[in-house]
Order: sequence, then C-alpha cells, then structure tokens
Amino acid sequence: MIQLPRNSTFVGMVILTVLACKGKPKTLPLPFINKPDFTPEWIEPSSAGYRNIHTIPAFSFTNQDGQTITEKTVEGKIYVADFIFTRCGSICPKMTGNMGKIQAAFKNDKDIMLLSHSVTPEMDSVPVLKKYAEAKGVISGKWQLLTGNKEAIYTLAKKQYFAGDTIGYYQTGNEFLHTENFILLDRHRRIRGVYNGTLLVEMDRLIEDINVLKKEDD
Repeated sequence: MIQLPRNSTFVGMVILTVLACKGKPKTLPLPFINKPDFTPEWIEPSSAGYRNIHTIPAFSFTNQDGQTITEKTVEGKIYVADFIFTRCGSICPKMTGNMGKIQAAFKNDKDIMLLSHSVTPEMDSVPVLKKYAEAKGVISGKWQLLTGNKEAIYTLAKKQYFAGDTIGYYQTGNEFLHTENFILLDRHRRIRGVYNGTLLVEMDRLIEDINVLKKEDD
C-alpha cells in the first residue's frame, strides 16, 4: 500500500506517473480515499487491506421524479456525488453548471451516473427539485437530484463522503453543510477522487479520471 503524507496538496490529484524500469512513464490506477483527510492510498488487490476499503453504505432518498434512489441504483456504476441546495446563490450555480458538463461528456454512457444531494431537503421537495432539474437541463435517469431525511443526508455526507467546509476532517453535529467537493465513486461505491466543483479545470481532470475508472476490471 502506498500512502502519501496528510499535508500533501493534492486534495483530489489522483493520478501520478512513475518511471518504469526502462524509463517509460507508467500511470498508476486511481487511489482509494479511506479517511476524512483525503489521503490517497494505492492498495493492491492482493493486499490484506483491500477488502476493508472504505465503501459508501446503503442509502435511500427520493429523486426529482419522485422515485426512490438507493445504493442498488448505482450498483455496478461509476458515479459523481455532490451536495447542493436549490436556493444557493454562491457556489451551487457553478457546481451545477460544471456537473452539467460531466453529464454532457457521458450523456450516452449508461455506466456513469450523477447524484446531487440537497442539504436543505425541508425546502427542496420533489416538485422544487423537478423545477430546478428542468431549468438546469438535468437528464432524468442520468442525474439524480436527491431529497429526503435531513439527518440521513448529513450523516452520509459527513461520515461517509467526508464532505464538509473544513478540508481534512468531517464535521460533527448539525453544522450547515456547504462544500464545493465533487466526489468520484467507483463501481463498488469506493471513493477514488475529490475535486473542486467550482473550477472548470477540475472537470477536465474528473472526466479523465472517470475514463481511467472505466478501464478497471474489478
């Protein structure tokens, strides 16, 4: 297992190149993110820790079409998760616009899905999300806008996706959740990268990393 120090400035830099024995560059697979400090770890399938890689647990929310979305919905799929709210006037419009670019890049790829969780579910009802989806060009079935129990959303966000305002550690309690992070998950709901959802250049890297994941066999 290869592990970088906590103070690395990567926060989402998930591809490193190393020199192979003959001097040719070799691209490593994407790392796993197992801790809230976003330390990347390259874990071989033969490693004892491979079966204990952090995995997003079961969940159940409702999307903009009134459908129940669970972990079964993303089974076998690569997906990108973020946390927004429809009334947000600061970072959310940029995040939603950039998520739209990811949607466009993989519009016809059934193995790629997007999940945007509302952090104000008490205001973001199904009709509100539906109106927002129509305004933002959200494709039903491809991009899920999710609402549901607030405690469940916050617990999943902070304890499982490691999402929060303070990079490095998840928040505790009921602090308002406001994060710019896009989180990339593989087919087994394991975190493989973290990206700044407000930056267009990060979307280029995210698209590249999704294509890397598509080549994984496990």
